Amino acid sequence: MKKQLKLRRVVITGIGLLTPLGNSTEESWNGVINGNSGAATLSSDIDHSGFSVHFGCQIKDFDPCNWLDPRTSRRVDRFTQYAVAASKMAFNDSALDTAALNPERCGTVFASGIGGILSVEEQLRKYLQNYADGSGERPRKAAKKISPFSVPLLMVNAASGQIAIELGLRGINYAPVSACSSGAHAAGLAFRHVQTGEADIMLAGGSEAGIGIMGLGGFSSMKALSRRNEAPERASRPFDRERDGFVQGEGAGAVVLEELEHALNRGARIYAEVLGYGFTDDARHITTPCPDGSGLARAMTAALAMGEVPPAAVDYINAHGTSTELNDLAETAAIHGALGAAARRVAVSSTKSCTGHMLGAAGGVEVGFTALALQNGLIPPTINYENPDPGCDLDYTPNHAVKRDLNYALTNSCGFGGHNVSILLGHYPER
Repeated sequence: MKKQLKLRRVVITGIGLLTPLGNSTEESWNGVINGNSGAATLSSDIDHSGFSVHFGCQIKDFDPCNWLDPRTSRRVDRFTQYAVAASKMAFNDSALDTAALNPERCGTVFASGIGGILSVEEQLRKYLQNYADGSGERPRKAAKKISPFSVPLLMVNAASGQIAIELGLRGINYAPVSACSSGAHAAGLAFRHVQTGEADIMLAGGSEAGIGIMGLGGFSSMKALSRRNEAPERASRPFDRERDGFVQGEGAGAVVLEELEHALNRGARIYAEVLGYGFTDDARHITTPCPDGSGLARAMTAALAMGEVPPAAVDYINAHGTSTELNDLAETAAIHGALGAAARRVAVSSTKSCTGHMLGAAGGVEVGFTALALQNGLIPPTINYENPDPGCDLDYTPNHAVKRDLNYALTNSCGFGGHNVSILLGHYPER
């Protein structure tokens, strides 16, 4: 007779956040709770003159040498720099004693939606600048300008690999890619590895640094971005009737997931417990969500079922909430579909109103924000919410944080490709 797998309890013991609101978890959390916006006119190192959008949510005053040795920092893409910074923050926050760990029982699932796209742009630019039409020496000389580190620079798994090197984690290691749901997929998969006993500790999250010619240009061309160039700080307005697109952001978010007894035995601080996840796909359109939100609703229902939590017990939802017309309508429908009558009572907010949409990093950051909300009993606001949309008819925690005892919270992520992720967290210890 096959032995039934005993599932273990998993808790969050470390959080690392690098966002447009600040270069630390504390700054990022304080920024979102105070309703600050990370949006501003783009820095001068990006030539945005030809685009219709001239602003975004960028990381400010970041020095990779605070987290990597100078030589290594020059040989990795910016998204990897961000990933290592957030991961070291989370690891330091967890107060783990590396000397006491079994590194083969510690792993990393760290994601990105588009990886080293800035390095792709840089290497192509170098090649084209040194290339001339015709035969002869020019093409060969131009080819020599391409860095031998080009492939490691652009690989999506470069971040997870570098994190393992920096922290000495020799267990499970890979990088899921599912566009804007990548960071949430990473957290859910890492949770599962600890829950099933494949690892004792997993570091999970996502990173993105894609505000460049291809990222900004591509989203701008498809008219997905807000064009409020005259007022960037008011541009990200999820669920508001006057929303006109998302604001592109960058950053990284990491969490340390640890088996409960392992955490208790070392006296770890516990932010929240991870109770379940749901992964689904709309299987409908490469960029447009199902209008009825049925795919995301199924993910939320699966997360609740795994955690054995009834819909009426959910106190808070950190929404995907991108500030695009279709997403916000579909997610509202999904919440109604998953929670039924309880949807009218749940508090919802989109922290993207403050951080912008960090693409593959968003899910990792938002798991961190949701855990902090549970620990502190404080619901982040949806800023710039001024004009209710009849199709978005829930409590979106407008403009100001709300103090409330929280027991259970969901955090949602969706991505191009029809991907949907919902992760269920619980207050620890249970009330």
